[in-house]
Amino acid sequence: MMAGSQWELPPELCCRPMAFVALTGLDVVYNAVHRAIWDAFCVNRRADRVPISFKVLPGDHEYPKCRTKRTSYEWYIPKGILKTGWMHKHLNLVPALVVLFYELDWDDPTWKEKQSECATKVEIVRTSLQGRNTKVAVVLIQKKTPLPPGEDLVASERAATLCNACDLSGKSLFVLPHTDHLVGYIIRLENAFYEHSQTYYYTEIRRVKSHKEFLNKTTHQLLFVRHQFKIAFFSELKQDTQNALKYYRTAYSLVHELRAHETNMLEIKTMAGFINYKICRLCFQHNTPLDAIAQFRKHIDLCKKKIGSAELAFEHSAWMSKQFQSFGELFDEAIKLGLTAIQTQNPGFYYQQAACYSQDRKQLAQQLCQASLPSPEPVDTQSGGLDFYGQRAWRQGHQSIDPPDAEKEKTGILAQQMKERDVPHSELIIALLSNAVAQFKKYKCPRMKSHLMVQMGEEYYHAKDYTKSLKLLDYVMCDYRTERWWALLSAILTTALRCAYLMASVKDYIIYCMELLGRASTLKEEQKLRIEKNLLKVLKNEVPEAEPECDPSSVTAARSLWNDRMALAGSNELTIEVQDYIPFIQCKARFHSPSFHVDQPVQLKVFLRADCPHPVSFNKLSVSLSNQEYNQWCVVESAGEESMSLVPGKTQCYNFSFVAKTEDVGKKIEMTGVEVMLGSDSGRCVFLSWRGAGGDVASTHEALQASRSSRRWGRGVQARQEPDWDSLTLQPSTMVISRVPKVSVQLSHQPPALNNEMYCINLTVQSQEEGVAKDVKLTAGLKPGQDATLGQTTHVTLDGSKVCDDSAPALLPDLPLGDLHPGQKLEISVHVKCVSTGPRVFLFHVAYSIDTSVEGRQIVCKCHKDETVTIETVVPFEVSAKFVSTKFEQLDRLAVDIPFLLMTDILSTSPWPLLLASSSLQLLTMTSNTPQLQSQLQEVVLQTDESASECFCLRVPPMNNNNNNTVATGQYLISWRRKSSGVDSPLIQTTVTLSHVILETVPLYIHADLPSFGRVRESLSVRYHIENRTSLVQEVEMAVEPSDAFMFSGLKQVRLRILPGSEQQMLYNYYPLMAGYQTLPQLNISLPRCLTANTHSLRRFLPQRIFVKPQGRQLDEASIAAA
Repeated sequence: MMAGSQWELPPELCCRPMAFVALTGLDVVYNAVHRAIWDAFCVNRRADRVPISFKVLPGDHEYPKCRTKRTSYEWYIPKGILKTGWMHKHLNLVPALVVLFYELDWDDPTWKEKQSECATKVEIVRTSLQGRNTKVAVVLIQKKTPLPPGEDLVASERAATLCNACDLSGKSLFVLPHTDHLVGYIIRLENAFYEHSQTYYYTEIRRVKSHKEFLNKTTHQLLFVRHQFKIAFFSELKQDTQNALKYYRTAYSLVHELRAHETNMLEIKTMAGFINYKICRLCFQHNTPLDAIAQFRKHIDLCKKKIGSAELAFEHSAWMSKQFQSFGELFDEAIKLGLTAIQTQNPGFYYQQAACYSQDRKQLAQQLCQASLPSPEPVDTQSGGLDFYGQRAWRQGHQSIDPPDAEKEKTGILAQQMKERDVPHSELIIALLSNAVAQFKKYKCPRMKSHLMVQMGEEYYHAKDYTKSLKLLDYVMCDYRTERWWALLSAILTTALRCAYLMASVKDYIIYCMELLGRASTLKEEQKLRIEKNLLKVLKNEVPEAEPECDPSSVTAARSLWNDRMALAGSNELTIEVQDYIPFIQCKARFHSPSFHVDQPVQLKVFLRADCPHPVSFNKLSVSLSNQEYNQWCVVESAGEESMSLVPGKTQCYNFSFVAKTEDVGKKIEMTGVEVMLGSDSGRCVFLSWRGAGGDVASTHEALQASRSSRRWGRGVQARQEPDWDSLTLQPSTMVISRVPKVSVQLSHQPPALNNEMYCINLTVQSQEEGVAKDVKLTAGLKPGQDATLGQTTHVTLDGSKVCDDSAPALLPDLPLGDLHPGQKLEISVHVKCVSTGPRVFLFHVAYSIDTSVEGRQIVCKCHKDETVTIETVVPFEVSAKFVSTKFEQLDRLAVDIPFLLMTDILSTSPWPLLLASSSLQLLTMTSNTPQLQSQLQEVVLQTDESASECFCLRVPPMNNNNNNTVATGQYLISWRRKSSGVDSPLIQTTVTLSHVILETVPLYIHADLPSFGRVRESLSVRYHIENRTSLVQEVEMAVEPSDAFMFSGLKQVRLRILPGSEQQMLYNYYPLMAGYQTLPQLNISLPRCLTANTHSLRRFLPQRIFVKPQGRQLDEASIAAA
């Protein structure tokens, strides 16, 4: 039984048990109807259909014979726990139900003959099942759809006759019409078959349980376990998983109550493993994963010390490995079905433990299965020849403590050991580790994944698959370098170096040698000396010495490969990217400054340091820059036979300098790489290449630690002349900037700028150069990079004599100013028009070229000086306009053809005095009520927060289109400038659009002529003018209300008739009785023919009050004029 695959669990144990139903009487090959029926049973079964395993068998199929029922167990000694074929028998050989399909319609003309034939076939099936409790059922395949029960009397009668002939109950006879609804009928049949199978397995469970009363615990311990397992298995077939779990648990407890000794230890463990697998599987199926985990831990605790025969100890490790692997597979399967795992509890841990036991198995096999063992006689150890699970092939059925034949026992053990020698242990271990890695990767456990990948690499190494080993180890080393696990990294590097040597991979061998000689290596000094010696041999194109602990046969093959490598002349140059490693030579490069002026030489330094035991020689050092034309100035080579060397622990500095080109001004120069050449042309040239400015995986963290240390302990280390290596920082790039300009640019202006004005900025440029500044150019205007809308609302010009239009640009580029001699001064005026308010940044860029020399080389330097200024633009004044009546009352609507007043107010918000040159109105629908409109604001000066107002008397002429009630008024134009600006400076015209007004027509316009004041007890005349503005004759009813302040003479109440367009006058003499502002007698007017007009709207144009002077006081003319 101990073959390589013997520990695999039987497939019948791992599958889901389903009721076995045999179908007979179906010719699925030649009969299309039968084939359709079979496909309906088997093809595309959904998960919601009943769990049944169907198999088509011939009608005379021979089923397994039933053994004679035992009536007593008194003298029976069991030979084992569970027979190897029992589960297979009940899953695939012994059906719970045999179904006979027979084509027979109720109205068949040969009914009696076919009835007899059907009864004969049923009898044949029963005979082949003799002694079994298997149920038998008959399905009649009919062409017609049956009538509902009770309606077809012939069918009922013939069905009863057929049941009697076949000795069947009515529940075992079914009808299957072959119609379009075949699948529906099949599903109903399945459900009936399932009920029959349930009855069968229930009977089997009761039959097994009935044996219990005949057993005793002295000689029948094995039978207690066997019966509990059988009951549990039948319960699974019956789909009663809860009871199945209960009986499996009982069986598991009984297994561990068995007396264990060396001869039956394997059988006990095998059955314990089977039952444990079933328990765990059902726990996961019931969604109780914690119970499954608890059961598995209990199982391992109970079995891990049951080793058995010491000479076959590797079997125990193999069995333990399989237990963990099986549980991991169950766990993983449950997760795929919806179970949620966590980082600390996932299948990866079980696969890992399985791999550990496989490694133990490998070590024990190496110890116990020596190659020099004599070849024993062949012993059949295949599991297929065993009667009971877990027994030895050479002593089957033996249950005593001592083996029956000591010599045969010894031979069997030797055969097992020989077979174990042929087991591919490394393959098993790698497969388990690979499963574990996949799980830890899934649950984001990177360190566990790396740890197991190292073990996989070592297994590949032991399996002599050096390529895969190196690939895995190289992948893992990246993580250990990043996380600075130096001891682990050194151990992995040692294995990788052995792989590289045995593969004769020159490049990998050099890389791992360099890293094992570096500062991250934890090897002892003598080991580093040996590795350094081998590295020097490879650089001289010689074969290195073999690495210790290598397989002797592999070393011989490796030497042959090395000799072939050394003979190849074309592969003597190697380039190694060392940035991602920690090599034994460290490199750091830096520019002397983050930027250099174009008239200064660019300087850079390269620092090298060796960490190996002995000094290192190299022949060339070169720095590559982004502009390759500078590379020729950044190379140092050994002179003649003498090579440059690095003393261990000492920092060596190499300086380079070059002159930047003028076309590189404003560009960045970057180090793209640093290269050190080891070896020579006569041997092997190895180029160590660093990307950028050097550094490696560990240097960033070392620099961080150094900066913390320097902050903690101060800067006392600066007294040393040699620089502290860890505190050296990289400066991989520098910027070439233009020469420092020696010109002054001064701006003179009066902020803030006013909206729409021509704002003047005076610019003074003076040269402080020693030579002539040639080709001076000015760029002035809005600085680029601001809001896009500012560019559309800002206009710049040099011509300040007129207001520029919208076509003027926001930036004037490259205005030529000629040459500028030493000390010479230029003055330029720039005028800016800002259409919108808000801050703006203006740029004044003065560029020129000048001749100079750098380290003896004449170059033309382009210099520039930038001045920026932020100018706020504000509104110079605020304008408000309102419409009032001739009585200065606010108007919401304007009456047509009736005078009104437009009043404007200009409020200065400028911090500078403003000169208002003039103002004017551009009317659209209105006309002036005065002969000509003249500005009342000519040459008015407004200070900050001062206000200027003017008034216009206007009238709305009659409109032809009466439908348009809202009309535009027009525009108010103001011409202005700063008072401080010159007389010649242009005037700015600001246009204010007046609001729209709502018009209304009045049917009757009434206005009055009255003096400006009255006097007590002196009569004053008031004349009322009544105009009919309609096209109809209007009747007007007028009445004067009495007043306490006046007496009056005239018509107190009158009724008039006024023709269209005509006017009527009414004269009244008022006699004031009291002094002061007095309310005139109210005039009530009504238009009977115009219902929309009311008294209030008609008399709104009349004066309401008049001032009455006291009587008897004589005033001079000056006093009257003042009043």
